[in-house]
Amino acid sequence: MNNFLIGCVGKPSAGKSSFLNAATDANAKVGNYPFTTIDPNNGVTFYQSPCPCKKYGKTDVCAPRYGKCVDGTRFIPVKMLDVAGLVPGASEGRGLGNKFLDDLRTAHVLLHIVDASGQTNEKGEGYDPINDIQWLLDEIHSWIFNNLWKKWGSIVRRHSALKAAAATTLQLQFSGYGSNFATVQKALDLMGIKEPSEMEKWDKEYVGKVVRGFMDVRFPTVIVLNKIDQPDADGNILRICQKYDPNQIVLTSALAECFLRKMNKDKYIRYTEGSEFFDTSEDQTTPDPDHPLKDCDEKLMNRLEKVRDLVLFRYGSTGIQAAIKKAVDMKGLVPVYPVRNLTHFSSDDKNRGSFKDCLLVSPGTTVREFCRLLSPELEKHFLYAEGPSGQRTVG
Repeated sequence: MNNFLIGCVGKPSAGKSSFLNAATDANAKVGNYPFTTIDPNNGVTFYQSPCPCKKYGKTDVCAPRYGKCVDGTRFIPVKMLDVAGLVPGASEGRGLGNKFLDDLRTAHVLLHIVDASGQTNEKGEGYDPINDIQWLLDEIHSWIFNNLWKKWGSIVRRHSALKAAAATTLQLQFSGYGSNFATVQKALDLMGIKEPSEMEKWDKEYVGKVVRGFMDVRFPTVIVLNKIDQPDADGNILRICQKYDPNQIVLTSALAECFLRKMNKDKYIRYTEGSEFFDTSEDQTTPDPDHPLKDCDEKLMNRLEKVRDLVLFRYGSTGIQAAIKKAVDMKGLVPVYPVRNLTHFSSDDKNRGSFKDCLLVSPGTTVREFCRLLSPELEKHFLYAEGPSGQRTVG
């Protein structure tokens, strides 16, 4: 199981809990009222990636230890956290305040769930969702900046006395937000801050810019415009895409995905997560005797046709898997499959099943570092790794 964690954030009733239910099997509460979710709900979602079993002709014996493989598509487990709804002023203690923000410390990427229909705000009223994206960034910025600025004087004095590098000093302050030295250094590099940094000359405005730069690296955010099949969503989506980077935006209908998954589980349809199609018993020219489908009554068929017309045909999918994929891709993670045998691609001495394990790792991870991820004990005895081509790597 990978330690990568996606955090779902947003205002109350934006559809975060529905999104978690659509992406995972977690039984989070669902409802259109503030603070539906009081404690964070954890679940496991799946990142879809081509499985090497297809390339090497092992589809029939592919046996994932975690997740699943469907016709050569690997469903790689990824942890997801649903944090209770934020309200404006949370960084100052409004709503349930900093508790929500503190829950984000362990997340690697944020999915900001926005109600694209503008039907319900944190007070249960209709609203204009276009400012929600900046609002979340401002809340996180205030949370970090206020904690930093109130002790800035002592931070600078210590920095000057130790003649430390800016990244070293700032990492001591930012470590509580789940950062490491490389994260802070990358943020400073992107801002063009070099040594000597002269931190003692940084004013309040400049410190605010540094915090914003740190946020960009530490909390990359995917904007998830949810409820795309609801009235007024089209106009809001257009305006939001004009104001913010379209490459950060994913369109979703969490309730449509929940409905399709339930119908698939109840054997009324055959549906694979992320697909733009589903089959009913009427769509099957030749019924599958091993996986028969139940007949849908008129009411159920009308609901399915509505999802098909308003979501699948129009947008290509419900968008849930697209959001997960964008979150993982935003961190540049790549799937790696460790095996013990390059003939059977198995993980044990008895050659039972191929490609059992898969980990998502950052680009540049060495084979020794990867070995440590698999097992600290295994690393002690590590000599080299060998790829399918026969090339051996030591470091």
